[in-house]
Amino acid sequence: MSADTRKIVHLAVYDQLADWEIGHAVATVRNGDWQRAPGRYDVVTVGLTGAPVTTAGGLTILPDITLPQLKPSSSAMLLLPGADGWDTDPESLSLFASAAGIWLDAGVPVAAICGATAGLAREGLLDYRDHTSAAPEYLLSTGYAGTGRYRSALAVTDDGLITAGPTAPLEFAREVFAALDLYTPRVLDAWYRLHAEHDPEAYHVLLEGA
Repeated sequence: MSADTRKIVHLAVYDQLADWEIGHAVATVRNGDWQRAPGRYDVVTVGLTGAPVTTAGGLTILPDITLPQLKPSSSAMLLLPGADGWDTDPESLSLFASAAGIWLDAGVPVAAICGATAGLAREGLLDYRDHTSAAPEYLLSTGYAGTGRYRSALAVTDDGLITAGPTAPLEFAREVFAALDLYTPRVLDAWYRLHAEHDPEAYHVLLEGA
């Protein structure tokens, strides 16, 4: 598949983003069907500015584009990783939370993990959607009105929005793949069983589906 026909998943990047929370999702989305590359999607990084950012793991990322350049009509999904800034300086990342609302209103899915869920809570995007996070108490500190929609699950998808807690990068990735229709249900189940449960039989299912 040529680069011109590949759909784009946009990854928000900012200082101290949690590399480990989005590693499985980003690498697999970009590589497409298991052991088959390139796939139907590419991943493009989006910064608030074009300045380099440094992840929590010490990696330097130069954003491909800036948020003002991006419209939901050109995006297949917006990924929002966790970062200290969602708690220590939420205003600095509020434009990404606002963008998430624009994406959802346009019918484009959004996936948020860890601290990014708090940013969406402050934006009011969790008030009327089932969701999860690190813990209900964590989101309560945002003052949001969605406590009745909190679900004690590793990852939750509702009305175009994927949320996950900080210890659930694999479950987060699984929901992302499902939303993008990256795999058949059987292969998606095998992908999860291989990576999360270390099931050797799942490897053979992946080979058959590749």
